[in-house]
Amino acid sequence: MTLTGTREASVRLTADGVRPALSIVIPLFNEVETIPLLAERLAAALDRLGRSWEVIVVDDGSTDGSYEALARVHAADPRFTVIQFRRNFGQTPAFMAGFDAARGGIVVTMDADLQNDPDDIGAVVAEMERGGYDIVSGWRQDRKEPLLRRRIPSLFGNWVMGVLTGVRLKDTGCSLKAYRSEVVKNIKLYGNLHRFVPAAASWYGVTIGQVPVRDNPRAHGTSKYGLGIKRAPRVLLDLLTLYFLRNFGTRPIHIFGGIGIVSGLLGVLVGLYLTVVKLVYHQNIGDRPLLLLAVLLVILGVNFLSMGFLGELVVRSYHEAQDKPIYTVRRVLDAAGDPTPAAPLRG
Repeated sequence: MTLTGTREASVRLTADGVRPALSIVIPLFNEVETIPLLAERLAAALDRLGRSWEVIVVDDGSTDGSYEALARVHAADPRFTVIQFRRNFGQTPAFMAGFDAARGGIVVTMDADLQNDPDDIGAVVAEMERGGYDIVSGWRQDRKEPLLRRRIPSLFGNWVMGVLTGVRLKDTGCSLKAYRSEVVKNIKLYGNLHRFVPAAASWYGVTIGQVPVRDNPRAHGTSKYGLGIKRAPRVLLDLLTLYFLRNFGTRPIHIFGGIGIVSGLLGVLVGLYLTVVKLVYHQNIGDRPLLLLAVLLVILGVNFLSMGFLGELVVRSYHEAQDKPIYTVRRVLDAAGDPTPAAPLRG
């Protein structure tokens, strides 16, 4: 699979001149108590895999001394890279910064609170290689989180994402996921879309697998990124945005124009009915609410059609000015009959 975007992967090498096989990306906010145990368990779990690795921890503007604790971890083991934000930007920007910095051929994401078990990293990577998947998502078993505040919103989010995007995961909210590097290097995230990277990447035709993983109690404290019910409206709006971009990002006239045509036709039909009432039955229609409804529907139809045409102009300017293709290629069979990777695409 070949996916090359505007953020070209910078393949830097480790000190021994080898590109790391694995990059672990972890957003972190005010987890000073967890950091020593997190680093210890990560290093032990990754060393057991027998592969070269790096851990990229993104300090999302912590104020409790987390950065100083991470600096000590880095000094003891340079394979731990620390990126410090100037302020708290949120999980999605933190994941994005980690993706940009990742050098490994496989990028694994997880939370910093040790609810994702470092020993399960090997399971998601093994599932990826066994099934030839581009993305493997963890599926938490025996969840320890509160039913009303976390698990029910999670079930609802899984169902909504499956309906809107066609990507049906049993546990969308599990941060323990593995991606091939060309996937994350070609995904741009906004809002709270870090939960929906598989859905965002589905436009490229990626293959997605799932594997059961453990769900541990938090090592210390409580969640720093808000409760499920509180953030549910924002996540739903982000999911609707993703649905629109995925299905109509290159053809906005299809949705706006469709709504405009339906609205305009309804307005015309109501107007024709009122015309018959006026001319045939000689009834007064000036004080009828239907007259205002007919006018409103026609105006809305014209507005939606105009929005569709403007959207088409914006889309064409976006793709043509930056030479962005509207397709991706997995591989090419050349004249010799050998499958070869496709030429890099800017998408």
